[in-house]
Amino acid sequence: MAAPHESNSSLAVLIDADNANPSIIEGLLAEIAKLGVASVKRIYGDWTTPNLGQWKQVLLEHSIQPIQQFRYTTGKNATDSAMIIDAMDLLYAGHASGFCLVSSDSDFTKLATRIRESGRRVFGFGEMKTPKPFVSACDRFIYTEVFAKKQEDQQESTIKPRTTKELRGDTTLTNLIRSSIDACSDEAGWSQLGPMGSFISKTANDFDPRNYGFSKLSELVTAIGLFEVERKENRVYVRNAKRKSIV
Repeated sequence: MAAPHESNSSLAVLIDADNANPSIIEGLLAEIAKLGVASVKRIYGDWTTPNLGQWKQVLLEHSIQPIQQFRYTTGKNATDSAMIIDAMDLLYAGHASGFCLVSSDSDFTKLATRIRESGRRVFGFGEMKTPKPFVSACDRFIYTEVFAKKQEDQQESTIKPRTTKELRGDTTLTNLIRSSIDACSDEAGWSQLGPMGSFISKTANDFDPRNYGFSKLSELVTAIGLFEVERKENRVYVRNAKRKSIV
């Protein structure tokens, strides 16, 4: 679900190369462009190791600055420490109004919490395996699987739309939709989709219709099949299907 467009927000984009894939970069930067301006784009890793070689062309194309961090000891991640130190330096400099932390590593949980305590917004990006504490520590968390593309078909997302049966069986999802309808409905039970989306964002910071294989919230709600959906004057209205209008 798209967040409100904040084109004037200056964002610091910090990427953990060990916990991100080059294939997500185009989608990632497009998503960040909806949130603000990526005034800082840095990626951290030990660039002497061959496993990070696939990043080279991506960094050149998108002007992302690689930050070298040698691995001093096997089993210890010095990259995380370098990224955290840079983030705190940028925070104290005061030039960034928000941070985009790209990693699936829970080690950044405290960093996200500290940045938010300072009044800055934190947008997290990571795989669906990302530990819940890091997800919850961010203002909003977006799973990078929605950016990944199949190698054999660059136009097809790796996430397939869930069936109506699967969606209805997801009680967390259906309860979330019902709660948003109840919170935003008029006397007849109808809720505008826009306010519903805002309520859902505040309730579940990692919610995104793309996680279920749909590009828009309206498409997801319609696919569930448990709600009435009407379109009037370029606006979408939703209510629980069993509810009757008040005469």
